[in-house]
Amino acid sequence: MSQGQQPVREGEERYATLLNNSNAVRAITSAVEGTLGPKGLDVMLVGARGEVIITNDGVTILDRIDVSHPAASLLIQVARSQQRKVGDGTTSATVLAGALVQEGVAQIVKGVPASKVVSGMQQGIEFAIESMERRTRKITGLKDPLLEKTAYVAGRERRDIVKLVMEAAYKVGMERLKDPTFNLADCVIAIEKANNEVFEGLLLRQKPMHFLENKVLKDIRVLVLQDALEPEALDEEVLTTEAGFARYMELREQFGRELMNLSHLGVGVILLERGIHPDAEQFCLDHGILVIQRISRVDLSRVCEMTGAVPVRRTALHKDPEQLQRVLGSSPRVAYDEELERVRMQAQDSSQEPFVTVVVGASTAEIVGESARIAGDAASALQAAVSGGVLPGGGTTELAVSYELERHREIVTGMEAYGIAAVAAALRKPMSQILLNAGYNPLEKLEEARAAQIAENNDSMGIDCDTGLVINYELAGIIDPALVKSHGLKAAGEVATAVLRIHNVIKMREEDGRLND
Repeated sequence: MSQGQQPVREGEERYATLLNNSNAVRAITSAVEGTLGPKGLDVMLVGARGEVIITNDGVTILDRIDVSHPAASLLIQVARSQQRKVGDGTTSATVLAGALVQEGVAQIVKGVPASKVVSGMQQGIEFAIESMERRTRKITGLKDPLLEKTAYVAGRERRDIVKLVMEAAYKVGMERLKDPTFNLADCVIAIEKANNEVFEGLLLRQKPMHFLENKVLKDIRVLVLQDALEPEALDEEVLTTEAGFARYMELREQFGRELMNLSHLGVGVILLERGIHPDAEQFCLDHGILVIQRISRVDLSRVCEMTGAVPVRRTALHKDPEQLQRVLGSSPRVAYDEELERVRMQAQDSSQEPFVTVVVGASTAEIVGESARIAGDAASALQAAVSGGVLPGGGTTELAVSYELERHREIVTGMEAYGIAAVAAALRKPMSQILLNAGYNPLEKLEEARAAQIAENNDSMGIDCDTGLVINYELAGIIDPALVKSHGLKAAGEVATAVLRIHNVIKMREEDGRLND
């Protein structure tokens, strides 16, 4: 994507780099700000080969956009950071970062030293985050009505998807949702032409090596090999000798005994990171053992966590049956779903860590992909709400904090106050953009919303994007996770202050010592 440049006005030559970076940031922000809010529209992304993605998911747009400007690349890091940490609110964070840059540039161009603006912005962001934390409302449990409302907003009001996410949350439980190593959004998978469902277990993408007469295996043991299922190999030179050939036959016999041990131990499923020897494949077919090969290490790790299996190397098969028994996992039911073309592996009822798979289906690949992104956003928002509480959404909290920040600015001495003012102005941008996308005059409606907040002594007062009237956002169900707002503001502030501190942009030389052309 090319970034437009504003002409540098007379007397502003010293701000040329700053204005150039600001223009690049503005160009990126404009690509996503039109998607913000309930009246936001979608963006069509078109690839070099004609592939099309239609979405209003900020991180999807920014991750696939063609960007060459270094300052614009910094802004995209905001969305990526927000996605990694919270999984939702990428568009708001990007818009907020763009607003911080624009407001900071306005102060610097007026003559305020960049260092003072940056210092003031850092103080303002810290104050704003603390203010948000004081306003945060904790989630009391999975039946807390604010929790479903949060998922509903993040799920773009798709009741079918929110129902799936809530069902998955109930099956997983509060304790699991609060675990920082668990990500509910990772449980969402998109399958074209599938029916929406929540499955208590895992769906493996790989097809089994062969299909057994008994398509459903019950109460079976699971072996996970981070290796190939094959006999120990010998060098070709060794095989040319009589002793080497004898050793080869010995290894083949040993391998046959090891396979028989697996059958005696009740192994019904073998999962492999690599391939399988033809003799082992035939043995497994004859003895009713399901084999799935070429599974990623990530999926193998999830299987081990769910079944209790211990991932081992090929050499572990040399162990005696009692030792081998300890590395096997178990599953009450494993079956191949012909319609989904996936292997279903059910979780144990006694499993300490609940496992779920949220299946999102649709008629076409494009639609199912977008539905999965929506489900991922809803799942991330729900988990963030459980972990960090919620706040009124739609920019109402930011609006209330911005005016509190302005009052704080009045007691700040020094030029840092200009940086604080820049943060206060930028905090109004989310609601302003939402109202603009809905077709209203942001200046007029922002004042109406703030007047209602003061009159009602309630931060939840905002503007209905359908009617233009003042409503209570919390009662209307417009709720956001507090972590989405606080982390978004923090990430946006870090990138904005980095951009504002750039005095010049210089090309680096290539590693071989030659200058870039």
